[in-house]
Amino acid sequence: MSACQSCGACCASFRVDFSSFELDESGGYVPSGLAVQVNDTLSRMRGTDHVPVRCAALTGHVGQQVACGIYEWRPSPCHEFTEGSDACLRARLRHGLPPLS
Repeated sequence: MSACQSCGACCASFRVDFSSFELDESGGYVPSGLAVQVNDTLSRMRGTDHVPVRCAALTGHVGQQVACGIYEWRPSPCHEFTEGSDACLRARLRHGLPPLS
């Protein structure tokens, strides 16, 4: 199991904005029902602008075992997020998880 499958801190720490062209209703892959329209060109994953932050596609318990319900269809910011990056470290710390070694 990868560290990401037991972590999920990134999905419960950051707002996820992406191009509306990534939505399935616009020819992309991200399920439109899991996103909110921010403006004419920008969408946001549901739950990522709430407090506490938690992406609507995240299942499981952060820091134990998690999964992305739309992993194959997730938006570009999720594809670009890197395990072990500075953002990953900040997310893990925010949830009381130790840095990856």
